[in-house]
Amino acid sequence: MLEDGTAFAGAAVGAPGVAAGEACFTTAMAGYEEAVTDPSYVEQVLCFAYPLVGNYGVDAARMESERVQCEGVVMRTSRPAWAAWLREQGVVALKDVDTRALVRRIRDRGVLRCAIGEASVAELHARALAEPPIDGRPLRRAVGTSEPYALGEGPRVTLLDHGNKRSIPRRLAKAGVEVLVVPGGWDAEAILETRPRAVLVGNGPGDPSVLSGAVETVRDLLGRVPLYGICLGHQLLGLALGHETFKLPFGHRGANHPVLDRDAGRVLVTSQNHGYAVAADDDSLVSHVSLNDGTVEGLAGDGFASVQFHPEAAPGPLDALPFFDRLAQACHAVPTFARS
Repeated sequence: MLEDGTAFAGAAVGAPGVAAGEACFTTAMAGYEEAVTDPSYVEQVLCFAYPLVGNYGVDAARMESERVQCEGVVMRTSRPAWAAWLREQGVVALKDVDTRALVRRIRDRGVLRCAIGEASVAELHARALAEPPIDGRPLRRAVGTSEPYALGEGPRVTLLDHGNKRSIPRRLAKAGVEVLVVPGGWDAEAILETRPRAVLVGNGPGDPSVLSGAVETVRDLLGRVPLYGICLGHQLLGLALGHETFKLPFGHRGANHPVLDRDAGRVLVTSQNHGYAVAADDDSLVSHVSLNDGTVEGLAGDGFASVQFHPEAAPGPLDALPFFDRLAQACHAVPTFARS
């Protein structure tokens, strides 16, 4: 049930109950375990545009966090093992929904709140209208590590975790660095105390403009240590540089989004999951551009680089994987870091 009163009938295949959140859709044809466990889907109900979900079973090793993060799941067709897993995870889920019509509705009307479950139309509509918009507020459920942890060997990259996908530190470790993952609430001085060769600000959910503390931390790090960002980290870097962010009409979510790498002059097919974008005032800092809508997909300058898409490709094509190699090479080339 969408907040505008549009109802879509389906069959309940997940856990009992009602779930509510911001309705969004992903165009990825695979990677359903990775999608539902991505912390960037907190307080959102995820619709799969691809009509058959669960067709290669369930593998818990593909999970990008310790739990399913989205509030609910909507599908056209669902394989039994996948539906059973969602039910075991306590996730409200529907199948037999006209997802093509639902996706078109979201594309036409923009972001809409919704509610799903076994309840009356009136009850679901009231629940959808009671759901607070994500814009302009901190999210109710915190994600990200509460204690530092490390993996890999080599020069250290400190990864600021605002809702990080597990595959990001894994990819970095494979590139030949030690990754120290620290809580997203750490300030610049605490981060520099870890003596990193570089700092990576990771992905996460929500409206970046309300994360004033994180923006201040990124601003304090600029010029003191090589700084990188992915997704939310890219948006926080943009805000720290003095740019603004804005809400996209229906976001970019899927594993098939074309992005122009302006320096290389080539197109990357990328994995994406974000509802906000950076409005860059200085075009000279824009390193990547979406070929779907022209929005900023990367920033680069003296001592910093960021991408809006997900170079770890979990799921998705491997076009952007060299991002981690470049980060690792930069770490090997930096003998020390400056604290002032």
